[in-house]
Amino acid sequence: MTEPDNIHVPTPDPGAVAERAASAVATTATRSAKIVIAGGFGVGKTTFVGSVSEISPLSTEASMTSAAAEKDDASKVDTKMSTTVAMDFGRLAVGQDIVIYLFGTPGQSRFAFMWDQVSLGALGAVIMVDTARLDDSHAAIDYFESKGLPFVIATNSFPHSPLGSPEQVRDALALAPHVPVVNVDARERSSVKQALITLIEHLLVLRAQAAVAPPATALV
Repeated sequence: MTEPDNIHVPTPDPGAVAERAASAVATTATRSAKIVIAGGFGVGKTTFVGSVSEISPLSTEASMTSAAAEKDDASKVDTKMSTTVAMDFGRLAVGQDIVIYLFGTPGQSRFAFMWDQVSLGALGAVIMVDTARLDDSHAAIDYFESKGLPFVIATNSFPHSPLGSPEQVRDALALAPHVPVVNVDARERSSVKQALITLIEHLLVLRAQAAVAPPATALV
């Protein structure tokens, strides 16, 4: 059976999703921030969002089918029975004043058209990586570099994946020296929170550097 050419995947409006979630949970927060969780197919984005979200996460998961198998290489994620076809959404409060909204992108290249909308208004991104499939990470890295959106690399823990130091991962992915690389277990809330803290610290450093940078000289 082949996948119909006219298949339609509903695209949730990220703004509407966040608004509904915020109204469903009592909060006194006065500020919010949006963070994107990106990466290749089957690297743990849905698990990452679900581990840290304080609300029941919204996930547009669909069962893996034989038609999808023709398009998505699941040979190295053979325990994966479902896949995100639109986006994941979670919410995390930081103290009493700040709420962080987490938006997970779909990992398949055929849903890449949704990335612009999911990433709209985001402060930064966590790009999740399986060290056994580093090539699957390049699309996300290239995307956020082209948009000028800061990101950190989070290598997720898988039994089949080789261990590598942050420096080895940085070299393999040809990352700029300032891009943080951390290890994460997407199943563990504390590990996920530390990855988010690393991104926030990275954003603060970049902001501080921008504040002291000399103004560009205008060309005459």
